[in-house]
Order: sequence, then C-alpha cells, then structure tokens
Amino acid sequence: MGNAALAYLAAGIGIAGAALGAGLGIGRLASSAMEGTARQPEAANEIRTTMIIAAALIEGVAIIAEIVAILLIVLT
Repeated sequence: MGNAALAYLAAGIGIAGAALGAGLGIGRLASSAMEGTARQPEAANEIRTTMIIAAALIEGVAIIAEIVAILLIVLT
C-alpha cells in the first residue's frame, strides 16, 4: 500500500471519528440541557445559551478535524 492510499485511509478514519464524536457530544449536551431545563424551568435561558456555546465549540473541533483530513489528502 502506497503513501497516498494510507493518507486516504487515515483521512477517512479521521473524518469518521470526528463526525461520530461530534454527534455523540452534541447529543449528550442536548440531553443534559433538556434535563436541566425540566428540573429548573426558570433557568432555561441560561442553559440554552451555555448549550449553544458548547455546541459551537464541539462543531469547531469537528470542522478542524475535517480540514486536517482534507489537507492530508490534498498534500500527499
């Protein structure tokens, strides 16, 4: 197997891992936010704001992983 084939394999595994991690992270985040809102409805706005910021950070990490994978493919 050549270097290009290994780069494609690594990029595919990296993108799959990033997508899986982001999906699980955002799912758990939303679940916890819904539970917190159910327990304390008066804190719903603060919980929502924190949830949106955390979701954006999780998506940012996933996007960076995808960019690294694309660079891995393009530069080999």
